[in-house]
Amino acid sequence: MGNCVTKPETDGYDSDKNVEFSGGNVHLITTKESWDQKMAEASRDGKIVIANFSATWCGPCKMIAPFYVELSEKYPSLMFIVIDVEELTEFSTSWDIKATPTFFFLRDGQQIDKLVGANKPELQKKITAIIDSTSQYPK
Repeated sequence: MGNCVTKPETDGYDSDKNVEFSGGNVHLITTKESWDQKMAEASRDGKIVIANFSATWCGPCKMIAPFYVELSEKYPSLMFIVIDVEELTEFSTSWDIKATPTFFFLRDGQQIDKLVGANKPELQKKITAIIDSTSQYPK
């Protein structure tokens, strides 16, 4: 249930790169253009987006990543994306990311909820609430 605020010092060997942050139905966002494309796709399809701002060196991010992939497979009506804050630093800063992981819940590109930290029960609870609200009020 923790989060990372700053990058730890390393000896130059980055073994963290082996962790799988995407998979299942999780889309890895590496450019602002791919973000825009996924936002447009989600709006067109009436999908709510769960955006995971993460970092490969962050322990809690690595811990929750498999659960996030699992959720993406369980809830195909939502769009799951992951953004590496190291790759898209300026973009992540524009979202005011203070710690990783930070999850944003977006409808038509607008924030409807937010969760900071690798809190599996809270993430599940927020997704369940979104699924419940969208099934009651179809577009």
